[in-house]
Amino acid sequence: MELRGPRSLSQLRLRRKRGWLTLPDRARLAAFLERFTVSRRTAPSLCLDAIPDGKPLRIFPGIALGAALLSLFFTDRAHAEFTVCNQTLDVVNLAVGQKVDDADQTDGWWTIGANQCVNVIREELTNRYIYIYATDVFGHAILNGSIDMCIDRRRFSIRGIDECWQRGHIAARFIEVDTLEQVRWTYFLTGNSP
Repeated sequence: MELRGPRSLSQLRLRRKRGWLTLPDRARLAAFLERFTVSRRTAPSLCLDAIPDGKPLRIFPGIALGAALLSLFFTDRAHAEFTVCNQTLDVVNLAVGQKVDDADQTDGWWTIGANQCVNVIREELTNRYIYIYATDVFGHAILNGSIDMCIDRRRFSIRGIDECWQRGHIAARFIEVDTLEQVRWTYFLTGNSP
């Protein structure tokens, strides 16, 4: 492909009048850009010409494998380890319970929109069981759990699960999620108890 005249758009001198290109400048710009249009017939040959020695099929698997290995080694360690995905059509408020330093702890609230996911625990999971409690926007429980833990009306982090009412908190029934001792887990909230 041979270029005549200016070699780049920055070399093309255009006069601006109050922020707009004048008519002769528009025509020159259009003519300049037409040189770079590619038809469907010439596109495959241009792509093959860009690959050295025309060996795309032998080189591509090695490049793809190398890129995949590099992505494994250089991934950011701040990615979520326990994620909850809301597959309902409603906005959900979520509280999570787990063992922290040999004591039960509940944290909340995360608001999850319909068909969205939220990273709840960002460290690798060390507990096999994670407990979750979900409500709709009116405060009605979505999941029917069997483990009593403490929550609060506003954002909270509560140590211990005993005597919730006496300590000024609300007792709620969490469901138990078995992560099978994996370090990463995603729970899909469908609105039905598992």
